[in-house]
Amino acid sequence: MDVTTMTLSEIRLADLRALSRELGPVGMARFLQPFETGYGDYTRKRHRLLAQYTVSDVARALQERRKGDDDSD
Repeated sequence: MDVTTMTLSEIRLADLRALSRELGPVGMARFLQPFETGYGDYTRKRHRLLAQYTVSDVARALQERRKGDDDSD
């Protein structure tokens, strides 16, 4: 198996097969649980963090960043 030529989907499938083979289905599920579930209320936190910005603010910041990238060429 040459992982340098495998797609990310192929690598993930190989990983899941190895986990299932070594840990069994229940062990694999328990191993994957911390990676699949988050914690806290991401939506509430995102709204709180981004409430101060408007779409215009974000668009302006992107334009300024792109202009800065063009100046560095």
